[in-house]
Amino acid sequence: MKIVKLKKSNLHPFLQAASQDAELWAPVRQKNNKHSFQPIKDFATIDLNYTRTILPPRKLFLPPQFNMFQASLQGYKEDFSHVSPKVIFGVHPCDLHGLLIFDEFHRQNFEDPYYLKAKENTLIFGHSCWPDDKCFCQSTNTHLVEEGYDLFFSELDDYYLVWIGSSRGDDCLRLAPELFDESLSEEDIKGYIAWQEKRNQAFKLKINFFAMPDLMELRYHHSLWEKLGQACLSCGSCSLVCPTCNCYNVQDQPLLSQDASNIQRCWDSCMLENYSAVAGGENFREKRSQRLKLWYTHKLQAYISKYGKPACVGCGRCIATCPVDINVFTVSRALEGEEVEAFWNRLAKEVNP
Repeated sequence: MKIVKLKKSNLHPFLQAASQDAELWAPVRQKNNKHSFQPIKDFATIDLNYTRTILPPRKLFLPPQFNMFQASLQGYKEDFSHVSPKVIFGVHPCDLHGLLIFDEFHRQNFEDPYYLKAKENTLIFGHSCWPDDKCFCQSTNTHLVEEGYDLFFSELDDYYLVWIGSSRGDDCLRLAPELFDESLSEEDIKGYIAWQEKRNQAFKLKINFFAMPDLMELRYHHSLWEKLGQACLSCGSCSLVCPTCNCYNVQDQPLLSQDASNIQRCWDSCMLENYSAVAGGENFREKRSQRLKLWYTHKLQAYISKYGKPACVGCGRCIATCPVDINVFTVSRALEGEEVEAFWNRLAKEVNP
């Protein structure tokens, strides 16, 4: 894997060259001081001083709602209008791992053309990050990444070390080769090593993911799930912000004037009450405790056996989002038998003193 050097002053000229024939997306600070990936018209709006975006970058491949095809008496007409050439800049390692899981999931058994075509038309430029008090990607081993990007930018002082992760990434560098320096000094290498060591020491949260599959099995019928269910709002926020959640619904939108229907796909959540409802009024997971157990089984157990890694990438979005403190960190601590300081635990003590 080739590594080159880029001065920070050359970043915007390079992005300009790389996005000549594509739409550039990057993190932008919102009015509430949170960040989201937005199309970039002015390079000055790019804000790389962020920890996590509100929604993960999967929204750029499978939007919250899009049309899959139009159905009529004449047949089906596929719709890939959500697919367009894009360059996504500033994706952190944990989110890159989330997309790698998405790649595997959407290629299993039957390939999902709506995701894969969007992925094929997108260049991904990763970017280094610094953990805050909600990050635990070191525990999931997703704080570093070796694949899943075309280019990866590691920020050091007044320059970047740029990892070339694909032939398409290499082609991007050839668009403006004069901006890059292929000769790295010993000082550059030592600076990177020192940065990595300092970053590793900055992580505050740690979770024993090695033990989680067994603990999920051992505590599958534990009263913990009822405690969590008492506090859960069933809002679905945890799944909407998670980089690896993939639940969706399909809606038929009739076009009466055309004797046809648009078949639309939209995000859904297994945490919502009606997600598991079927014809006849049966609901396989009517209780919130059952839905929570399913969600955490996926995150902490099932994906490990299927893909060799948890479906949690340690981004901390569930910690930042859930208003009642139900998140991977507090649940994993409770599974280990610890007394957790969280709203859901305090509520359980009040309801069942």
